[in-house]
Amino acid sequence: MSTVSDIPTPLALLPRAQAGDEQAMNQLLTGITPYVARLCRSVTHDDGADATQEALLAVYRGLRTLREPTAFYGWVRSVTVREAVRTAKRTGAEGTYLRVESGQQANPLDAVHISDVLERLSTSHRQVLTLRAYGLNEEEMAEVLSLPVGTVRSRLHRARLRFREAWQPSAA
Repeated sequence: MSTVSDIPTPLALLPRAQAGDEQAMNQLLTGITPYVARLCRSVTHDDGADATQEALLAVYRGLRTLREPTAFYGWVRSVTVREAVRTAKRTGAEGTYLRVESGQQANPLDAVHISDVLERLSTSHRQVLTLRAYGLNEEEMAEVLSLPVGTVRSRLHRARLRFREAWQPSAA
């Protein structure tokens, strides 16, 4: 009988999965599924399951190209966010909104206020703010959104301004 502690970590499984070990690949994908699903839900909301499936497939297909094992989770995050944005675009997600999930202990009312302010922003502004919150730089955001870097920088600047403007009245 195996226990949860008997299951190797994704980083321990990585070399075997990259070498073609199907069992290791299955365990690796199972291990990262909750992380991938959480990211996808925050980007696509209603299409999280589809985006999760697409992201896991992209990880499966691209895993052998990953050269630096220590970059695994950053690479998975980048692949996942890219696939989630693609899924949102493909499904015509005008109503899609992006939620930032934080692992920090914070005032729950702040999260409600932040979500409210984000929902009032345009889709393009929500996208760049959320991608920034996930740690993507301007170049990575440009690649994910298929936009020039200058456009991303401009949108990010305007999005921050709009967010501050919308946040101020609710902070009073």
